[in-house]
Amino acid sequence: MIPQTQCYSTEGDKEAHVFQRTSKEKVFAARTRPSFPNSVFTAGTAKRTAEYMKKKAMSKTEQLSDNTPPRGRGNVKVALPNRPLTTSEWAEIKESSSKPEFFDLQMMEGLVTTNADINIAKSLLSYVVEDKGTLSYKLLLRYLTLCVTGGHHSEVLDTYDIMRTCFKTLDTGASSLLIKGLIQTDRWREALVVLEEMKKALLPSPRNYSDAIAGAVLHGDAETSWMLYDELLQLGLVPNQDTWKSLFESGITRRGREDKLFSILSYMRDNEVYPQEPLIQTIKSWFESLPDQKWHGTFSYVDPSGECKNCKANLESIHLTEEEYVQLKDRVMKKVIEGSDVFKKTTPEELKNFKSFVKQSPPFDIVIDGLNVANTTSKATRSQTLLAVVSELEHQGLNILVLGRKHMLKPSMNWTRQNMNIIKQKAHCFFTENISEDDPFLLYATLHSGIHCNFLSRDLMRDHKACLPDSATRRLFFKWQRGHQLVLTHYVPGKKVQFRRTLAHDTIIQTDGSSWHIPYDDNKGDRATYEVPHKWLCLTREH
Repeated sequence: MIPQTQCYSTEGDKEAHVFQRTSKEKVFAARTRPSFPNSVFTAGTAKRTAEYMKKKAMSKTEQLSDNTPPRGRGNVKVALPNRPLTTSEWAEIKESSSKPEFFDLQMMEGLVTTNADINIAKSLLSYVVEDKGTLSYKLLLRYLTLCVTGGHHSEVLDTYDIMRTCFKTLDTGASSLLIKGLIQTDRWREALVVLEEMKKALLPSPRNYSDAIAGAVLHGDAETSWMLYDELLQLGLVPNQDTWKSLFESGITRRGREDKLFSILSYMRDNEVYPQEPLIQTIKSWFESLPDQKWHGTFSYVDPSGECKNCKANLESIHLTEEEYVQLKDRVMKKVIEGSDVFKKTTPEELKNFKSFVKQSPPFDIVIDGLNVANTTSKATRSQTLLAVVSELEHQGLNILVLGRKHMLKPSMNWTRQNMNIIKQKAHCFFTENISEDDPFLLYATLHSGIHCNFLSRDLMRDHKACLPDSATRRLFFKWQRGHQLVLTHYVPGKKVQFRRTLAHDTIIQTDGSSWHIPYDDNKGDRATYEVPHKWLCLTREH
């Protein structure tokens, strides 16, 4: 029990520090990675590139001198007791403190950080009540954090009762902690009361709803859990993975909500959400638990051709339908090419001239970001690299457009007149002003040429995707980009030019009725937002 106390609070006291412990997730059994080359959009590519560039940069930087003070020097840690103390022992420690006015808060923060024995914290509260006659809001909040993270359920209830009695209102931090703590107890429905009170002041977070839903699932109230989930969606909040995991776990033990759970998969498909490992394991278990349906799940890969390695099914094509393409083209033209800020990157006259140039040319098969491609390697001059790429594509019989800047036409060591003249013979060329940005021109020419046209660039077009008006259009843009963007992997003079191939399949949750294919994240930290996972859960049903 918490010692009897009189309580007070000021607005300044209501400062929540929420400490959360992280738990180790199960690690999947090691699997052999496929030998086919990764796309620039494959999960982990950005991280590996960043790590390589970081190591490369460090190798060129001098190490810190021996006189540099060690990291963290000067941070004095408070010595924490390893057992409950008497009031006189606490008083003695406080007397030696350099900041006695903050002693109780500093001590409690230390106990929270180390997840100390709850009885030590209780003895500290007893001392503070005897010393000051009261417990502050801030101190109780830190104690509550220790109770919740340590799973001390009776202490959570005691603290809740005291805080409800002593303080008229609770801040967001306290309310969130109480919801998380109360759902584990027999009084879990009081967490719903706290959630309702939060809504009077602000919009609760997806995490608040996730905790409340987990409580309803834990105590077998499926109706309440789905009512909270529907409310979460109606408020426009994005569910987190723990929410879905709780609902699928509920589906494993209780039948009758199959349509609701399939709707979660549809939501994830529509919003390009990828399950993480804990959730994908639960989804697999749920499918395999469905009575009389005989689903079997296998973790698999998909070949670049689009064939699942496990069931040999061909996945949905990455290529847009004609209807999708027309819709995307129209919106990109309006928002990116003709948007209000496009003339920060070019001029009306230059854009007009370019449009006229494109319309008078036959449809292109590939549009090259010349400057971007020319800078791929330091083993050749820029014009030499660009010429090699253009020559390879011309050899394939493609109609080529090279986009560049006017400084590339000025002879120099990097831009030889001979190479540039040959490039102009092999490809259509358009050179913008040096201050202009290439991307709007590249997108315009590629989309104007038709659904067959690809583009060659290492630029991932993130800024242009962000300009698009809605999530559906951004998904179409990303899908089109993944299916139409070629990347020069590397170039060595005298050797064949190699391009990183585009995917043939769409990386999205999909089903044909007798099977499901769900791409998932094997490690959340490995994938940048524009990348897609390369691991799949293949679910097939016996007939």
